[in-house]
Amino acid sequence: MANISDLEYLRLSKGQKLLFRLKRFFTDSLPNGLKNFFVRIGKGIGSGCQKIGSECKDIVSTFVHGDWKTKLSYLVMGFGCLARGQILRGILFLLFEIVFIGYMILAGGYWLSMLPSLGKVGPTETYNELFDTYTTTYNDNSFKILLYGVLTIFFIIAFIYTWRQNVKQNQIAEKILASGKKLRSGKEDLHSLVDDQFHKTLLALPMTGILIFTVLPIIFMVLVAFTNYDGAHDGYASNLFTWVGLKNFNTMLSWNSAGGTQSYAATFGEVLTWTLIWAFFATFTNYFLGMFVAMAINKKGIKVKKLWRTILVLTIAIPQFISLLYVSKMFAKDGIINGTLLSLGWIKQALPFWEDPTWARITVIIINIWIGIPYLMLITTGILMNIPADLYESARIDGANPWQQYTKITLPYMLFVTGPYLLTSFTGNMNNFNVIYLLTGGAPTNAAASSAAGSVGYTDLLITWLFKITTGAESQYYLASVVGILVFIVVALISLIVYNVLPSIKNEEDFQ
Repeated sequence: MANISDLEYLRLSKGQKLLFRLKRFFTDSLPNGLKNFFVRIGKGIGSGCQKIGSECKDIVSTFVHGDWKTKLSYLVMGFGCLARGQILRGILFLLFEIVFIGYMILAGGYWLSMLPSLGKVGPTETYNELFDTYTTTYNDNSFKILLYGVLTIFFIIAFIYTWRQNVKQNQIAEKILASGKKLRSGKEDLHSLVDDQFHKTLLALPMTGILIFTVLPIIFMVLVAFTNYDGAHDGYASNLFTWVGLKNFNTMLSWNSAGGTQSYAATFGEVLTWTLIWAFFATFTNYFLGMFVAMAINKKGIKVKKLWRTILVLTIAIPQFISLLYVSKMFAKDGIINGTLLSLGWIKQALPFWEDPTWARITVIIINIWIGIPYLMLITTGILMNIPADLYESARIDGANPWQQYTKITLPYMLFVTGPYLLTSFTGNMNNFNVIYLLTGGAPTNAAASSAAGSVGYTDLLITWLFKITTGAESQYYLASVVGILVFIVVALISLIVYNVLPSIKNEEDFQ
């Protein structure tokens, strides 16, 4: 059944067609997607090495064939621009070099020298004879060393890039003068920043923000995974933290356990499995039920459509912090749900909504449907209104029933348009902190797993488990960082594979 003709495929039943497509996905699309992913990484590395080699060759060539002004600019940035009358460019290059050298002498060199050790002298206590007490003296700060060390490396990279631009400017200036043309003045340079180079001016601040508030924290988090940074080694007040290599990854991925407790790897596997199950149901139950609600409201003959939409939207207007905490109390053992059922005589004992693992997991999925349907109803309403009515009219003339119209027209159109949204919704649900933490806090507790890593429960997602690791008594930041890296790898792989097989990407022209 792996390779069949189109005619044989058409003869299959619906169930066989579904099994065939699933099998083809896991045997062809998935391996090919992984293969293409790693091929692209290899090509990217090869292309990067080739680019670096080309840049080095060009730097040497520019120095050999350049005039004395260009050669001196290799040492004194901006000298060539100043000597050729481009005062503004020359001053900016020279000022950046002065700031860089001053920073490296005054601070940068120190942070780089301390980076390999992350500090040499921790907090010390000295006896004060006058007051008959011990006073604590705080010395090196591992946290600041790691942070400013990374910032210094960023600054060095920025300097190398700026120095390379300085060399290029000299190369370009020589070519322009050799052709008999005039160089741009400082006034023309400023004018270009709001004209043909305006895109660079516009993107300068956002790019700086991304580097400082996104890229830097990610790199810092990755580096923390290779240290022993925790509550007992906070880097300043208690003890310094140091580099430990791959020890934390070995701990997290080890299947060895002691004293009958569950290993970290087993705990991670359980939490990851539940996270994927949760993300699947939280995404697709909301998607299809929200679509059906939108179709029901949009159906001809339904009165006061605005009222129904307004009622559903009200659930969005109420802050989740309030509504989820309230719902959590409603489903508690002594909550209103159990109280009502007991008073009516429908049950003899309270239902274990938050005490039993299976009940708790099913309950949070059902409650999430109540939260998610309004969002999907609003999204799908707009898309449904844009499906050409002629398609449904033609289908009805051909004798298609409502279910056939849905499976052949509505669903394919919706999946094509909302495919990227489904992917982002799936990854978003993997990191859905609010619903789980406010409803259950991860409960019920997994006793075996909790002894391995922070009081993890049966409804904990990777993101809530990560939160518990960092806020527990031990505050195992290094372990949380490892979990964060593993979560990124899982989410990135799923996103890249699914993104490459989405109809919206593969068949972009189909609905145009």
